[in-house]
Amino acid sequence: MNRRKFLSAAALGGVAISLTSPTRLLAETKPAKRPNVLFIISDDLTCALSGYGRRQCKTPHLDRLAKQGMQFNRAYTMNPVCGPARAAIMSGLSPWTTGVMGNYHNGPHGDKLRARVKNLVTLPQFLKANGYHAARVSKIYHMGIPGEIIDGTARADDKKSWDVAINVKAKEQNTPGKKEDCSPNMTHQGCDFVRVEADGPDNLHADVMATDLALEMMPKLGKDKPFFLGVGLVRPHVPLVAPKRFFEPFPSKSMILAKAVKDDLKDVPPHALAMKNFPRYGMSVEQQKKSLSAYYASVSFMDAQVGRLLDGLKENGLEDNTIVLFMSDHGWNLGEHDCWQKQSLWEDVIRTPLIISAPGMKAAGKQCDRIVEHTDIYPTLVELCGFTPPEILPGQSMTALLDDPASKAWNDKPAYTVTQRGAGESLRTDNWHLNLWYDGKKGTELYDVKADPGEFTNLAKDPKHAETVKQLSATLRKIRAKFNGKIPAVRPPKREKKSPKKSPKKPAKK
Repeated sequence: MNRRKFLSAAALGGVAISLTSPTRLLAETKPAKRPNVLFIISDDLTCALSGYGRRQCKTPHLDRLAKQGMQFNRAYTMNPVCGPARAAIMSGLSPWTTGVMGNYHNGPHGDKLRARVKNLVTLPQFLKANGYHAARVSKIYHMGIPGEIIDGTARADDKKSWDVAINVKAKEQNTPGKKEDCSPNMTHQGCDFVRVEADGPDNLHADVMATDLALEMMPKLGKDKPFFLGVGLVRPHVPLVAPKRFFEPFPSKSMILAKAVKDDLKDVPPHALAMKNFPRYGMSVEQQKKSLSAYYASVSFMDAQVGRLLDGLKENGLEDNTIVLFMSDHGWNLGEHDCWQKQSLWEDVIRTPLIISAPGMKAAGKQCDRIVEHTDIYPTLVELCGFTPPEILPGQSMTALLDDPASKAWNDKPAYTVTQRGAGESLRTDNWHLNLWYDGKKGTELYDVKADPGEFTNLAKDPKHAETVKQLSATLRKIRAKFNGKIPAVRPPKREKKSPKKSPKKPAKK
């Protein structure tokens, strides 16, 4: 939908829909003015933010949001891949439940997302059915980056979720500027570390386009109804493209790579190392530093758009009655354990940034260290808007934590994550992190995260911790059974390819 069509739809008040039983679970009280929701989701963003202690990266606008809201320090994704992670967030259901276990399992227009769960009502669909405008700009459900930004498409979008849905088109890695591919072994454009120090105006970039459209929407959406406005910011997903000035604070030579520990990977199952630098990426130390520099530049550029959105709320008089939620779909490895990107189960991959600011919250400016999951977001936002969350949802509302991060009303629980289409599973408790590969048949990892926060020593085979492995494994299997998950057939891990030996040069003929 183009801008003119959107403005027309917004002026008419959107499209009324009729839904089945899950939407009948409404609050009996009707507040005079329900809050708006600004839902901002970044792509492939780990907790490499200044507010989360990453000194190399500067994110002043997210720091500002955290000061007016609450930063959650232990929020965990349901799946460290874009498609299933986003389907879980928007449906409030586990990837096992929806069947969305990969980036295109939900197919064109989200029809596969609705195949298993009859009468599925997504978060924006619930609010839309109960008097809200529901709109999105750019990537909320899965989109293939960079391809679908270049094409301006959204093949896995869920049409029932929105009154209005707008895609943006940008050149991504083809943006004019200084371009370099830092991952010689990777040819897939959605995975290779291409960095572009871009020339030209900011509005050549997808995230600026999305922010511009969102700022234009805000006053029109808020006229006659409350709104749920989803803004998808695609950075820092590769390609790592940002205006040149955002690279200047992060010279590659000054980048500090992740701590390396001798023999760190000797006790790790092969399936845990699918994202290892060699042979997947083949980056030299210099190329790793350049990739890290470009990642931070992209994060900083994304943060600037968050600042513009926050300013837009204030300028339009919407700040005092708008819930702002910022998050990422999953984390990322930035060289930790010699691994990069997603799909593994290290802490840096399953943990994500999450910041919530809500009108009237009592603990504004505080941080929360309780374990929360992405399936908790749907019931939280529904309750903050004055409704009763649908009973089908497995998550719990975090509203009590927004008033008191130490609240006894919060039911502490472990975080469960599944990856590689069910082959890998993670259970994260306060003290322990357990990973099972093919239900332990192809390897187990156990980390004492209190004593070993970097997860360098796998204790799974230590007899002293046999009982801990047994108990945590039983808990993990109970959670999987609750979601009706079935472990796939065992597949052998890919073997590392050895570097080809160069044949000696033949002497030139005289």
